[in-house]
Formats: sequence, C-alpha cells, structure tokens
Amino acid sequence: MGNLHLSRLTLSHFRSHKRAIIDCDARPVAIHGFNGVGKTNILEAVSLMSPGRGLRRSSADDMTRRPEALGWKITGILHSLQQVHELEIWSERGAARQTRINGKITPQTALGRIARVLWLVPAMDRLWIEGAEGRRRFLDRMTLSFLPDHAEHALAYEKAMRERNRLLKDMVREPSWYAALEMRMAEAGTALHAGRLSALEAIAKAQDQAQTAFPAAQLTLQCDMPTDAQDMRTALAENRTRDLSAGRTLIGPHRADLFGVYAAKDVPARDCSTGEQKALLVSLILANARALAADFGAPPLLLLDEVAAHLDADRQAALYDELCALGAQAWMTGTGPEMFAALGDRAQVLQVSEDAGISFVRQA
Repeated sequence: MGNLHLSRLTLSHFRSHKRAIIDCDARPVAIHGFNGVGKTNILEAVSLMSPGRGLRRSSADDMTRRPEALGWKITGILHSLQQVHELEIWSERGAARQTRINGKITPQTALGRIARVLWLVPAMDRLWIEGAEGRRRFLDRMTLSFLPDHAEHALAYEKAMRERNRLLKDMVREPSWYAALEMRMAEAGTALHAGRLSALEAIAKAQDQAQTAFPAAQLTLQCDMPTDAQDMRTALAENRTRDLSAGRTLIGPHRADLFGVYAAKDVPARDCSTGEQKALLVSLILANARALAADFGAPPLLLLDEVAAHLDADRQAALYDELCALGAQAWMTGTGPEMFAALGDRAQVLQVSEDAGISFVRQA
C-alpha cells in the first residue's frame, strides 16, 4: 500500500492566516484552539488540493484575508504513490482560482489524478434531514474521489440543462432547438448516473468487508431516469410538453436523491438520533477511505472538522484507531487537546491561537 500525505503546507493571506507554515509527517494532524482562530481555514486550504470548490464551497474572493484583499496563495509538498509534487493554488485579487503542479499551470481536474481528499464538516451533520441537493453533493464528492472525470460529466450536464431550461422558460417549441442539447444531456447524464452507482457499489463493498465500531449505512440512489443514453435522449424529447409547462427539466440525474438506512436497526437515517446520524456519516467516510485505498493505491487525505462532536469517548477512540490502521493523514480539529488524548504519539498536535498563530505542541 502506498502513502499519500503533505509534508509542508503554507498559507499566505488565506482567510484569517496572513502567513503560516506547517511542516509535518504522514501521521494524523490534530489541530486545537478556541473557536474563531482559523482551525477550519487550515482544513479548507487542504481541501482545495482536490477538484471542486473546497469544503466551504466558497468563491476565490471570499477566501482572501481582509481587509488587505490582496489575493491569496496556498502551496503544498504532496507525497503521492512514491512521487513528490509541488502544488500551488492561488487567486489574485478576487480572480478565478489557478493551479500549478510541479511548476506547470494545470486545470483543477488534474489534482484528482495525483491526490484524493475526503472531508466531514459539521454542516454535513444535517445530511439526512436536509434537502436532496445536499445529499447529491455528498454523493458526487464520493464519486469524484473514485472517478476524477465525474466533475466533467457534471459540468457538461449542468451546462446543457441550463441552456435547455432557458428554451423551456422562453416557451420555444421548435424540436430542432432541443436536439443537440438533449443529446449532450443524455450522454453526460447517463455517465453521471453510472458513476454514482459505481461509487455506491464500492462503498457497500468496503462496508461489508470491514470490522468497524461504526454502524453501516445501506445507501440507495433514487432516480427515475433511463440508464441508456439513447433511451434518455428519447425520454427528454417525450417529456418536453410537461417540461414546458413547468419551465424546467423534470427528469434526469439532477432530480436524484440518496436514501440511507441504519442497517443493523433497519431504520431510515433521517429518523435516527443525532449521535447515530453522525456515526453513520463517519462510517461512510471511513468506508470511502478504505475503498479508495484499494482503488487509488493509498488512503486519501482526510479532513475531519470537529469530528468528535456527538461521538462518545469510546467511539472517539475507535475512530482514531481506525484512522491509524488505515494509515491516512487525517487533519482533525477540536477545541481542546483532550479531544485527541486517545491518539497519544500517533499524531502530531498543533495549537492555533490568535496571538501566536500556529505552533506544534507535540510533533515527534
């Protein structure tokens, strides 16, 4: 099994951090400090080393340090499958985010070919009780971790659907205006759907094969659409009259939902207690990480913001044991060092404060 970890992370004018340098090894990184000192900002910086908008889904301009608003830059030394990569990610005065790998400017999607990054943040605690959009986003992040091209399928589908929806709102009825758009939607949409199903299969297998202290979640993708591109194209054409009345596209992967069940109790995840819902999320992230370790050849970088919330002491200790057994460099945050006591010297401990910035409490 290979290894994936950062040995250096630098932040320049990123969020609350004017200048920060973190040198570390492949062990988990436990970050503690009072609320509001910038712990999550460190995790967000690492999340930008994967395709997409990061764990907060913020614009480039939102990430710049205020009041200077000079733009920001993140650099990292990434060790991935016996190779070392120098990463640079930056934005100049609110401009679009840019990426450079080993001195060469590249699209964001290139990051998905050298690194895998997963995260669990407090906003996801409402996954099972919020709207379907949040669950689709969660599923797409899992799928993207296995299939870097998944983002391109999603973008292609969304772009074609926006153009089709514009025609629908304008009450355009001429079929020739729709044909090319529906072909693109059908091709990208069925690829999107197939990728999601493939990810769910990998997650299910990883849960079935693991001995873990966390409850397994049975996941089902609910999506009423053809799985063949030609059939999907036909369905879109046949549904135009209904879509014209609604002013939007009513079939396709953008209407999908993820349904979860606490397997051992046969209880829908939305009806579980807050602690059980958190445990199910942790279980899915761990399953995703195990499946990726087998698929990619190394466990992913894990970003676990306030992960101990809603977990009792036994489950906290079990989580740390599983992370260390997996061999993942997990970046974790908490308000106090006691939350990471069960890790002992298996982790590096960082303290973040407003006056002293970032300092190692225990590294070796």
